[in-house]
Amino acid sequence: MRWFNAMSNPKLFISYSWSSPEHEAWVLKFAGELRSQGIDVILDKWDLKPGHDANAFMESMVTDETVTKVVLVCDKKYAEKSNNRAGGAGTEAQIITPQLYAKRAQDKFVAVIREKDEAGKAYLPVYYGSRIYIDLADEANYATEFERLVRWAWDKPVDVKPELGKIPSFLREEDNAIKLATSVPFRRAIEAIRNGRDNSVIATSDYLATVLSELDKFRISAVGKPEFDEIFVKNIDDFLPYRNELIELFIAVAKYNCDEPMLEELHRFFEGILPFFKRPENVGTYTDVDYDNFKFIGHELFLYCIGALVSRGRFDAAAYFVNNEYFVASSIGNRLNPMRTFVVFRNHLQTLELRNRRLGLNRSSLHADLLKTRSEATGIDFRHLMTADLFLYLRSHKEDQSRPWWPETLLYAAFDPITFEVFARAKSKAYFERIKPLLGVADKEEFVRRITQIYARPERIPKWSWDSLDVKELVQLDAIATT
Repeated sequence: MRWFNAMSNPKLFISYSWSSPEHEAWVLKFAGELRSQGIDVILDKWDLKPGHDANAFMESMVTDETVTKVVLVCDKKYAEKSNNRAGGAGTEAQIITPQLYAKRAQDKFVAVIREKDEAGKAYLPVYYGSRIYIDLADEANYATEFERLVRWAWDKPVDVKPELGKIPSFLREEDNAIKLATSVPFRRAIEAIRNGRDNSVIATSDYLATVLSELDKFRISAVGKPEFDEIFVKNIDDFLPYRNELIELFIAVAKYNCDEPMLEELHRFFEGILPFFKRPENVGTYTDVDYDNFKFIGHELFLYCIGALVSRGRFDAAAYFVNNEYFVASSIGNRLNPMRTFVVFRNHLQTLELRNRRLGLNRSSLHADLLKTRSEATGIDFRHLMTADLFLYLRSHKEDQSRPWWPETLLYAAFDPITFEVFARAKSKAYFERIKPLLGVADKEEFVRRITQIYARPERIPKWSWDSLDVKELVQLDAIATT
């Protein structure tokens, strides 16, 4: 068995079938994940150039001694073509078969299962026989099986604990180990949380640290760009895959682990976003709108975090994020008071105001429009975001703040009044007791006083164009805690 030194990376060829565009896209992403683990992947889409002989390329990849590993991505089409000796997979089968049966090459080839039949049996070429394979067909075990594959590529078996400082990168506790690829630490964190593993907090911490290290890649500048709003919109759209991972994490935390150490990691993550709201020390030329994308992202993520917890009835956990303040660097706040309430995540975005005017859209709130449009297929209904916004708005009035939380999404409740399930249920005294920590009140009387104080200052009532928010109606004040 070979043991690679710290400077030597395994060279791995991926054999697969062009079964469908979706399958090709999966293989491309899979190859990228392997490369992020320090594995030099050879893929026809990257390395086979126009004018090259495809058959010669395949043969060289299988027989070349510098190619230390060969992965066979097996789906139904691949197995059929290999067995029938048809297409590129068939050609590769003719080359691989004698190599596979050669004793010296036993550790060079492995099948990665992408698809199974109706009986749950893996699609495998006949020539592969009863050899052990890696099963990536089951999403629930993807992270574990992917780790097995990475260990195999590096010749570091699953049952041997690698030394600290050795490759693969996910075995090293470094924030910058994974570049432009959060999927591997994300899968590890999600799997650990869902299975109640002891390392779930550590895995989550590693994943969130990776996200923060990626954020710098999303920096943009409005200097010399009259249509900067287009760059802004594209930028936050490009962040959607990362945002969706984080939303899935928030949902998993809400369902499986709301213990304080886990909440502390999420709180620390949100603190880590705040420095991106202002100019870095190494930047000289800038405009205030350069950081509007980070302000939008931070606000959206915070709203989803609270929304995920509220939707699962985890009001105590949601209260953790509004009761604990956030440390901010002196460059974005008063040097004498570096601690801020959660309201720091709600900022007016001049970029969206300029876009509304430049394009003549005449929208009441482009910010609200974006939040609503982007909420589709997130696993959290937009109503839960609105509920979170309402809670944050009400909670921000506990202290007499000069700038309370502005509930952007409640625009849609201003011109089309709705009933919020949480406050409908709060008719029950027992249920009201559950939501008190998030509201920041000791009893019903204090909550009624809070609403009265809001109405005593009309400027505190959110208003869009001609539509104002009917706060008393939204919280069903007359019925709350009456049964």
